[in-house]
Amino acid sequence: MRIMVTGGAGFIGSHLCERLLYRGKHVAIVDDLDSFYDPALKRANLQEIGTRGAYEFFEGDIRDTGWLREVFKSVRPEAVVHLAARAGVRPSLIDPALYVSVNVDGTVNLLEQSRQHHVKKFVFASSSSVYGHYNCVPFSEDDRIAKPLSVYAATKAAGEALCFTYAHLYEMPVICLRVFTAFGPRQRPDLAIRKFAELIEQGKEIPFFGDGSMARDYTYVSDVVSAFERALESDFSFAIFNLGNSRPIRLDYMVEVLERTLCKKAILQHLPVQPGDMQETYANLDKSRRLLGYEPQVNFEEGMRLFVDWFRRKK
Repeated sequence: MRIMVTGGAGFIGSHLCERLLYRGKHVAIVDDLDSFYDPALKRANLQEIGTRGAYEFFEGDIRDTGWLREVFKSVRPEAVVHLAARAGVRPSLIDPALYVSVNVDGTVNLLEQSRQHHVKKFVFASSSSVYGHYNCVPFSEDDRIAKPLSVYAATKAAGEALCFTYAHLYEMPVICLRVFTAFGPRQRPDLAIRKFAELIEQGKEIPFFGDGSMARDYTYVSDVVSAFERALESDFSFAIFNLGNSRPIRLDYMVEVLERTLCKKAILQHLPVQPGDMQETYANLDKSRRLLGYEPQVNFEEGMRLFVDWFRRKK
């Protein structure tokens, strides 16, 4: 199978590409290596992927229709996994137009090229942030997502809506996977666990928002990758699935486990809760287990140990 992975040089994307190459798939990576974080980290990820096998790499912007059309002509993908996105809740409040441009216009561009080139499966990386305001926990796929709390969340909700439209109008099978706070080796440096680990190692203060009760359903990256594999192998005309651990982890407990695993004490800089942040994310996995066969294998504490092992090795 020929599989195009957008954002394949990133955190989740690089792990997925490695897994697909290991499975003997033909992989084409599309990534613009943007400067949201150091492009050298993404180039290092590409080198790691290369240890698993040969792949094609196309550097460019998914919003560039002419360029993207030529990439599709060259690759002739049977499946597209769309992970490329402008990420982050708080940065989306600073530059909302950029987030809409990349995450909405870019997704439309990919869906349209996939339609024109008869792609057999489109897998869209969505986010737990779409659940937004007024939903009861644990979050279920049938919950309303009409009240996102950030521009980033709104763009992911829009992406899901566009995916449904293309699946409905053009009978192109589409699966949307709502990822709940992925973590593990190669995690982006702006994400809490890696950011906190760096600051604790340097003896610097970590930004601690609120009273510590904010909670996230952390999901280890290998479990996320396994779910994407299952999505590629599945047979749905359109479906949405949660990818979490179904176990919210409080901020104060996350810091405690990180301290224990690093064997170093954190210095807390107490700050107010930030606009756009959800109080809690918590995945109901009933549908994912029943229809996708998804079952997380790595709990939070073990995942944190694996992350710290990688973090210490890379230094």
